[in-house]
Amino acid sequence: MKNDLDALMLEKDLDAILITGPGQHNPDMVYMTGGCNLTNADLIKKRGEQAVLFYSPIERDEAARSGLKTKNLAEYNLTELINQTNGDYLKALVKRYQMMLAELGVTSGKVALYGQSDIGTNYAVFSALQQELPGLSLVGEISNSALMLARMTKDETEIERIRRMGKITTQVVGLVADFITSHSVKHGVMVKPDGVPLTIGDVKRRINLWLAERGAENPEGTIFAIGRDAGVPHSSGNPDDPLKLGQTIVFDIYPCESGGGYFYDFTRTWCLGFAPDDVLTLYETVLSAYNIITTQLEVGKPFNHYQEMICELFSSQGHPTIKEDSQTQQGYVHSLGHGIGLNVHERPWSGIKSDDKDYLVPGVVFTVEPGLYYPDKGMGVRLENSLWVRPDGKMEVLVDYPMDLVLPVKNE
Repeated sequence: MKNDLDALMLEKDLDAILITGPGQHNPDMVYMTGGCNLTNADLIKKRGEQAVLFYSPIERDEAARSGLKTKNLAEYNLTELINQTNGDYLKALVKRYQMMLAELGVTSGKVALYGQSDIGTNYAVFSALQQELPGLSLVGEISNSALMLARMTKDETEIERIRRMGKITTQVVGLVADFITSHSVKHGVMVKPDGVPLTIGDVKRRINLWLAERGAENPEGTIFAIGRDAGVPHSSGNPDDPLKLGQTIVFDIYPCESGGGYFYDFTRTWCLGFAPDDVLTLYETVLSAYNIITTQLEVGKPFNHYQEMICELFSSQGHPTIKEDSQTQQGYVHSLGHGIGLNVHERPWSGIKSDDKDYLVPGVVFTVEPGLYYPDKGMGVRLENSLWVRPDGKMEVLVDYPMDLVLPVKNE
């Protein structure tokens, strides 16, 4: 949580953090500011002190909504700095950063860089800044960053925002089910009133509309894949594919709050009208695995413990897994789950990136999503819910939704 940030910075020997970029769709900036509508800003937090948000003067009201201490970038006259550097815009930006850091007393030590903006611009600016401030060490972090670790555990407000997104997500999933099954069937294909096949593209357009109407966004798209594509875990689906009876549809939806806020993550596998025997067997195997894992989850356990468990379970049933062959493209081919929050994928990790920080502790929100995939057989199955480790240590599915495989069609 945020109140852990200073301790995490101390643990990592960080004297300050600097976040740059827009105020939305920029997870670390959203985390620190609440998601202000800022085109481009900088936030500097010195360890043990309050964060300071540097903003453009035309966005002063938006910056004020953050509730943070703010500083107007107009106080560091960029036009004057450009003149001082003989028209060199890069040198002017570097001088401005020097002034900002010096004002906060950050002139030496280690500063971690965060944010989302153009990588080329940032490389040029911060490389030049490093040369100008040799006593300052500018560093980048990957999945073990202080901010990612702070964000791993959520407070009550964050939990309720994620739960709200879960309710919106499942509402839309229900609308999708009703929309599909309200269509007629012709020669084993769902068709629209004009007799033209109903396609994946038709469904996805409705998904985006229904999410937008509920104040949500879909920045990373939706997986809605049928047949062979359902057997490739992250195939988003061919928009021109018609919806056919009896084929597996993997529906993985992961929208976020408007402005790039908190995400939800949810998957169901459907068959329209009926499920062939081999699909039904595969589905029951995955559902059984989901139930086994979720009934054995314990607070304080490392998340990758359950990855080991699911690999052993599927392997004992004759399915290839990534434990035996990390490159397998059939059977069980991914990790059991991941944390969710301001990124759809974040700590705690259960797979190859996991380490001694990835424990199921109170405040963590994570997915459980076992799946089995056989693209050559034209099928794949995945089931996913998002869970929360409550303060009392109990695991709670944030939003319930049926796990039925077959969607009965109404006009067959």
